[in-house]
Amino acid sequence: MWDYTPTVKDHFLNPRNVGDIVDADAVGEVGSLACGDALKLFLKLDENKEKIVDAKFQTFGCASAIASSSALTEMVKGKTLDEALAVSNQDIADFLGGLPEEKMHCSVMGQEALEVAIYKYRGMEMPAHDSEHDHGSAYPDYEGEIVCKCFGITDAFLKKVIETNALTTAEQVTNFTKAGGACGGCIPKIKDLIAQVLGEAEAKPRTRPEKLSNMKKMQLIQEVLERDIRPLLWTDGGDLELIDIDGSIVQVAFRKACAGCASSGNTARMVEAKLRDLVAEDIIVEEVSQ
Repeated sequence: MWDYTPTVKDHFLNPRNVGDIVDADAVGEVGSLACGDALKLFLKLDENKEKIVDAKFQTFGCASAIASSSALTEMVKGKTLDEALAVSNQDIADFLGGLPEEKMHCSVMGQEALEVAIYKYRGMEMPAHDSEHDHGSAYPDYEGEIVCKCFGITDAFLKKVIETNALTTAEQVTNFTKAGGACGGCIPKIKDLIAQVLGEAEAKPRTRPEKLSNMKKMQLIQEVLERDIRPLLWTDGGDLELIDIDGSIVQVAFRKACAGCASSGNTARMVEAKLRDLVAEDIIVEEVSQ
């Protein structure tokens, strides 16, 4: 039996925004019945065609898939399209109070449906697979070589998830995407992709941008927290949650082993130094209790 949070149970038993929007401005569809989970997301925009005023979903899947889809629709309503694009699969999991790692692929599915909907609405449709790869593919909008034939998942999609969530083991990749969870024949290739992503990350020189818009600054702060800081905390059994960004003030709450730790002040300064180094030199990190 999975250890679900009260919020996950609530969104599963009482899902919000179930159904479709007949005159939806944007629609994103990912997954497939052959793969066990499928999600169709509908977005309705305001008269300026920039802010999401309504969101609904149709999901076939487990409790985590339904809860993640419900949470996503609640999260994006009232956001601009750019703000919605900044929502990560980890944000969805955090909204629900956490998901079992084995069910993180459900939050990934929600984030990808949102991205597909907005990209297509903006005329930025991602190239599809060759027709021979389309059958049963969980994410047909991602081009590339099929790595997991059981679930039809490409190397391009896997590399994106590995990089975004700072994954370091094949087991984590399976938990986040299902790839390798059936016959296991693609596990060696998944390990190769992890090595590629880690190698590329180390090879890329990372410097602080010269100029950032407020939206870009927020997105970069979230990216640095997910890619550079949270994995460091995980190694010691800790974690953090981004609470708010107000200009240059970043509020975070420490979780798990970091919560209430006597050295949390030093950890906050480490977070601040990393954000100043990679985002903006005026960033101030505040630790809050929530």
